[in-house]
Amino acid sequence: MKVLHVIPSIAPVRGGPTLAVIGMVKALRDSGVEAEIATTNDNGPNLLDVPFRQRIEYQQVPVWFFPRFSPNFHALREFAFSWELMIWLWQVIDQYDLLHVHAIFSYPSTVAMAIARLKQVPYIVRPLGQLCQWSLEQSACKKQIYLKLIEQANLNHSQGLHLTSKQEQQEVSRLSLNSPSFILPHGLFIPATIPNARQRLRQYLNVPADEPIIIFLSRLHPKKGLDYLIPALGKLTNYHFTFVIAGNGSPEYQSEVESLLVSHGIRDRTQFTGFVTGEIKDVLMQGADLFTLTSYSENFGIAVLEAFAAGLPVLVTPGVALADVVNEQRLGYVAELDVAAIAFFLKQALEHLQETKSMGDRARQLVSKRYTWDKVATNLIDIYTKITNTKPLLYVQ
Repeated sequence: MKVLHVIPSIAPVRGGPTLAVIGMVKALRDSGVEAEIATTNDNGPNLLDVPFRQRIEYQQVPVWFFPRFSPNFHALREFAFSWELMIWLWQVIDQYDLLHVHAIFSYPSTVAMAIARLKQVPYIVRPLGQLCQWSLEQSACKKQIYLKLIEQANLNHSQGLHLTSKQEQQEVSRLSLNSPSFILPHGLFIPATIPNARQRLRQYLNVPADEPIIIFLSRLHPKKGLDYLIPALGKLTNYHFTFVIAGNGSPEYQSEVESLLVSHGIRDRTQFTGFVTGEIKDVLMQGADLFTLTSYSENFGIAVLEAFAAGLPVLVTPGVALADVVNEQRLGYVAELDVAAIAFFLKQALEHLQETKSMGDRARQLVSKRYTWDKVATNLIDIYTKITNTKPLLYVQ
């Protein structure tokens, strides 16, 4: 089976969607599916330095890169227009048994679906939470027009919507789209345990050996709820802790975060690591005491899954789709998107560090049972097979 995954960008700055599609394609190829990625050289405000119009190995998966139109105007740049990608798709799309399209409201995804319809190649769509209410409310007028004139037809002609949580499926169901949907979460490759991660992290941060460490590891973006988390941390004046922000974003938003830290009196208790990967990321996750993600909306929250795999308890808000799993399995705390509520659970975590650690142990066990990429790939191959055999894809969970 030959499957092409189309996504606007696989740059590290794009966060979870990049990790998910690369992990997915790796797992599919390990399971015998000839999976590839087609994308642009988007790298946020910059561009990836990669060869074009040829299949290359990128982060251990085969990728076709095409140049992104890069004007100074931010909105046009984010649309990821690529004339050469469109031409290539028109020429080769019928060489694939199936397309797996990631994202909507973006040129590569939109044109891939349109060409697949014209060429009668089956495709499924992973909308990346962009059909959830919070996302649709951002630039609402433009999105409603785009959805009605273009994307609704693309979605309705798909063989299925790949959603990653019950919460996302419930939100998408309000749009009355015609295509069936299935829930299939992201997976991950569980990192090796680092026995001295706690000690190494405190040495790396140059803080006392018994210092509690609270970590935020995600893309810096307004939807991540730092405007609630930072004021909540500012209320913990009688508690010792170091707050670590691991991630990056636009210079403008990073300045806003700096201002929040100063105004709430915790700038001297906060350390920025920037975007992290590899061993240092594993040390951060495995050596910390609490992972926090107080987002307005997350259709899944892959960073939360990474925290689970590291044995790290979490504090999330109901907008994070994995919040139900956190509650049901007792893997941490779920606080309303409210400063006082978040501060309350932060205090609970700091006052009961041993109990909090046992939550992390349960989380790691859950990932091994439910969220590894090999398990996800097995389910995905079954879905691909049904579609390519022209069997109806009913609502699957």
